[in-house]
Amino acid sequence: MAVGQLTRARLLRVNGALLAALALTLVAAAAIGPVHLDWRRALDPSLASPDAVIFFRTRVPRVLMAAIVGGALAAAGAALQALLRNPLADPHLLGVSSGAALAGVCALVLRPVLLGHTLVVPAAAFAGALASMWIVVGLSRVDRRLESYTLLLVGVIYNAFAGALLMFINSVVDFYQAHNVLFWLMGSLGTTDYAVVGALALYTFIGLAMLLARARDLDCLSLGDDRAAELGVRVERARVTTFIAASLLVGAVVSVSGMIGFVGLVIPHLVRLRTGSDHRLLLPASYLAGAIFLVWADTAARTALGGTEIPVGVVTALCGAPFFVYLLRRERRRGGM
Repeated sequence: MAVGQLTRARLLRVNGALLAALALTLVAAAAIGPVHLDWRRALDPSLASPDAVIFFRTRVPRVLMAAIVGGALAAAGAALQALLRNPLADPHLLGVSSGAALAGVCALVLRPVLLGHTLVVPAAAFAGALASMWIVVGLSRVDRRLESYTLLLVGVIYNAFAGALLMFINSVVDFYQAHNVLFWLMGSLGTTDYAVVGALALYTFIGLAMLLARARDLDCLSLGDDRAAELGVRVERARVTTFIAASLLVGAVVSVSGMIGFVGLVIPHLVRLRTGSDHRLLLPASYLAGAIFLVWADTAARTALGGTEIPVGVVTALCGAPFFVYLLRRERRRGGM
């Protein structure tokens, strides 16, 4: 889809519209739930009524968490698609989320006494995401070139391997831990801690800022390493920075939400169709659109069956799997795979 030259006015207009849509989404999603609230009591900041507790301690932090997680996954997917020059690149499909989840689950189960759960799980998930990305990309190189089909195949194999290790760990822990780990792996955004939401927002904003600083480099890298080098990009430094930033985004969100797939695949494509491929616009727009998408997906997950909650990863998979098949068939018709 042809788009005009990116200007400051267009940048502000598109992101402003998405930001307004996100604000409306947060308000609407917080108002929706299986329990009917009396809004005169629910908006009492003193939390003197059950309605206020449900609203401020359950719904508001949850919709904020969904927005941050969705935005981070979408931004990471947009960056990886440019860096790897593969429209099917996605943190979940490439095994990055699985690697982060594997490291996070190990930290969650071991619970080191000295450092504590709060510090160890995000750090472990970040390290797992970074290591997984290097492994998958390294194994996908053929004669020092990155092959799209090989990358996807290696990602599928790595996902299966990490999934097997996760199931093994889940089978040897006690029943209580196994239930928590399994639900976490399917994607869960339940939280009542605003401190966790704030820390996650900080981590993801740092990762997004690192990617935005490399927006021009990502535009060039999407043309190929040789062409990017001709345009003055320090290819290896740009690649390392992007890997670290994407791993920070994925590791941070996986450590609190578990594995939520397809957000990083679907959202960047839809945004790119409307905004073009300039990453100065694509990255923040993907973040905001991903936030909107996951908030509504989580709203459906917690309300579709009344009082029974569906893991949000199930909802995103139901939306994303058909889209993945469509992209795969389109790339095969183009001869790209």
